[in-house]
Formats: sequence, C-alpha cells, structure tokens
Amino acid sequence: MSLSTEDRRARDSRTPPVKTRAAGGVPVAKEMPLRHRLRRDRTLILMTLPAMVLLLVFAYIPLAGNIVAFQDYDPYIADNAFQAIAQSPWVGFEWFQQMVNDRLFWSALRNTLAIFLLQLTLFFPVPILLALFINSFVRPRVRAVAQAILYLPHFFSWVLVVTVFQQMFGGAGIVAQTLRENGHEGFDLMTDPGLFKFLITFEMIWKDAGWGVIVFLAALAAVSPELYEASAMDGANRWRRMWHITLPALRPVVALLLVLQVGNALTVGFEQILLQRTAVGPGASEVLDTYVWNVGITNGGFSYAAAVGIIKGIFGLLLVLGANKVAHLMGEQGVYKK
Repeated sequence: MSLSTEDRRARDSRTPPVKTRAAGGVPVAKEMPLRHRLRRDRTLILMTLPAMVLLLVFAYIPLAGNIVAFQDYDPYIADNAFQAIAQSPWVGFEWFQQMVNDRLFWSALRNTLAIFLLQLTLFFPVPILLALFINSFVRPRVRAVAQAILYLPHFFSWVLVVTVFQQMFGGAGIVAQTLRENGHEGFDLMTDPGLFKFLITFEMIWKDAGWGVIVFLAALAAVSPELYEASAMDGANRWRRMWHITLPALRPVVALLLVLQVGNALTVGFEQILLQRTAVGPGASEVLDTYVWNVGITNGGFSYAAAVGIIKGIFGLLLVLGANKVAHLMGEQGVYKK
C-alpha cells in the first residue's frame, strides 16, 4: 500500500536519519541534533538542575572573590563587600612573596602532605579490603547487616567522633582507666603531638571507611556471576577467583578514586583537625586549611589567606591532571578520557 506525501513527511520527521556512509561504504552513526538530545534528556537535566545551581552559587561565583589576593583588602572601608573590593588598593604579588618567606606556611604545608601520605597509605586500602571481605566471605543474609554497621559512623558529626575517641583513648578514657586498675601506667592518646597524625587517620577510618565500601560493592555487583561459575568449574579456588575476576573489576573504580584522592591532597580534615588543634598544639596540627582559617578569619588577613587558597587550588589542579595522566598510562580512564 502506497503512502501519501503527508504520511511520508510525518514518518521522516519522526525518524531523523542517524546513519551515513563513510569512505568504503561503512555506516557511521550521525550525531543527534542538540534539540533532540535536550528533548530526550530533559528529565535528567531537570534532576541535575538544583545541584548545578548549588555548585554555581557556592563554588564558581565565589571564585571572583580571589581578586582580593592581589589587593590590600579591607572589608571595613565601605558599606558592603563589593564596594570594599572596588576601593581597596592593588598590591600585585606582594602577598605571594610574603607566603614564600613565611615559615608557618611551610610548616602547615609539611603537615598537610604528611597527613595526606599517611591517610593514602592507611585509609585508602581499607574500604577495598572490607569490600573484598564482605563480597567473598560474608554470607548474603549477613551482608546487609554488615554494611549497615560499617557505614553507620559516616552519619556521625566530627564532634561526636572526637568525643567517642576522647572517651576511649583520652587520659580519663576507658582504656587508660583499665590499664591503671590493672597496675599499668595510663596514657592520653588525644594530647600526644607525635601520634596526632595517626590519631586523625584512625578516626577517619572508623568514620568513613564503611561508606567507601558502598562504592566498591556497587562495582562488584556489576560483575557477571557466570564468570565466577565458569572459573569455579575450571578449578579456580576462592583466592584465584578474587585475583583474576574481583580485583580487575575494581581496578577502574580504584583508579578513579585514587585520582580524586590525590586531588584532595592539600585538603585534609579541616573540621576534624580544628576540633583537636588546642589539645596537641599548632606545631603538630596546623594544616593549610586551618592556617587559612587562622590567618584569614581569626586575624583578619583576608588577602593573604586568599593568596594561600589560590596556590592550594593550583597545586590541587596540577595533582589531579598528573594523577589522571598516570591513570591513562595504566590503561584506565580516570576522571576523563584522553
């Protein structure tokens, strides 16, 4: 039965051509027009719109305030912040030169890098090991309960986490009292500057390791059970199945999270460290975030704090790009493709 002209036009408008012919007659998919992609993904766009607005308001618009790093900014020179920025004198790179010669800045940078390396060594592998243990050894009926127990501390505030550790490992904590009652000398882990970096690392493990397990278990859930069944029929034991199937399935996720972790190398637990800074002193606990807080908010050095924040952001970006390049060399996608 032949179609009328109107029917053919309606059919063509509903089904736009999506393929074309390249050299050699090989069909190549044609890119969908923008208006069709927007119409297709309008639900997803509406879902992500609130997050995009929050990101714009709280992350990108405040970047304009970094201009005060090149000024001698005085917030009290005018009635509002915009007029104060317009009326503050320009000083060029004076604050950056002061930062290079500031001994306290370099001390905070050393503490930041030391804490990051310690957390990368001790904290980062824990969620992977827990996910492997739960996926391979824990029975399915117990798995949900184990996950709930592990990631419950993630919802605790840092005030509560520090309080729990104080009650356990402080000078008047349960462990110290038990040792004294049995004739041993007690200790106060919460006020020992030498162990402070290990303390905050174990606090982070207790609080957030269980939450990280969810990401790796989600990656393992995508592995086809037929792979495990086929390897078991071929004689592979549990450890070989973990080595040849489970770990390769986790490799892309591990590479992605490692790149993101390296990007946050200069951002280590601001609230967590600020709560415990007085107990151990600034020499052991001062990191870049607390240093910016003390210089900018406590002492009113907004311009100098902004300069430190800019340098921190630049180094964070370079670390992400470098770590992502390493991920590409290892054959993984990382944060973005080549």
